[in-house]
Amino acid sequence: MARNYRLKNWNYKGRGIYMITMNIEGRVPVLGALQGGIGDAWVEYSPVGKMVSEQIEQAFGLYPQIQICAKQPMPDHLHFVVWVKEEIPIVLGEIIRKMKIGCTQAWREMGGRMNATCTNATSLFEPGFHDRVLLHAGQLKSLINYVHDNPRRAVIKRANPDLFKLRQKVQVAGFECTTLGNQFLKDDPMKEMLQCSRTLTQAEIDQKKAECLRLAERGVVWVSAGISEGEKQICRAVREAGYPLVVLLNEGFPAANSPHAKYYKPQGVYFEACASGQLLLIEPGEVLFEDKEIAAEVYRKDPRCTPNSKRYRFLALNAMIRRMCNP
Repeated sequence: MARNYRLKNWNYKGRGIYMITMNIEGRVPVLGALQGGIGDAWVEYSPVGKMVSEQIEQAFGLYPQIQICAKQPMPDHLHFVVWVKEEIPIVLGEIIRKMKIGCTQAWREMGGRMNATCTNATSLFEPGFHDRVLLHAGQLKSLINYVHDNPRRAVIKRANPDLFKLRQKVQVAGFECTTLGNQFLKDDPMKEMLQCSRTLTQAEIDQKKAECLRLAERGVVWVSAGISEGEKQICRAVREAGYPLVVLLNEGFPAANSPHAKYYKPQGVYFEACASGQLLLIEPGEVLFEDKEIAAEVYRKDPRCTPNSKRYRFLALNAMIRRMCNP
């Protein structure tokens, strides 16, 4: 079942830009088929896919306050971007609900079958939908490009399944972790910890960045939790230069065995880095943060930490990185 993501206290009748994602019931690819290669990927719509595209136009066409900025049916799910320019008489979710009802009715009139293994569906779409609210209008162009780029990313993922496989219970530095990306990087013998003090000036960050890039060129694989501003800048520079990078996450992957785990893929620049084999993402389990030796190391760094604070978790991640790079 699809989860509903909603911003608390957000006015869904008011002005806003939204990317809507809806999944076909059972993720059955009834909307079309992925065609082409990485350079010319596209979706050849089925009659159901064409119908859904038309239903979007009809449902939102009833409201002159709304502009459809982009839409992209994929074989088993659907993305579209709408811009609510003036207040609408009903909440956005109600318009989407009516659209889904219209799609299901039309689908039933077309025969209403998924495939031989999924014949009992009563609705074309899974319950609920996922909305991403843009908080800055300047993000609109990037979001439209993201929606239109979905076929290319799907082709990349299909061509590189191992690089996009979410792996559970992977042992890293003695802890069970969830990982995604180039698994060989966790065992690279030239791993080095990337850590920057929060007190570094921009000039000092730039100097360290140049040194890190020089060492990356010589084969060093940088490992970081990307916590401080300096670490974020250097990680970005390493990634953009095409050098390998290992990033530890405090959180970010879907829960194990959740419906989202099967279809998860990283977003934006992380997707491209995974596709090229230059990135490994690691999310430790809670055992890391409960480990007594890790706790002792954290408290040596900052005795004022509390176990549930972000500061504690970030210092624990750094302690794990030290173990990874100095086994």
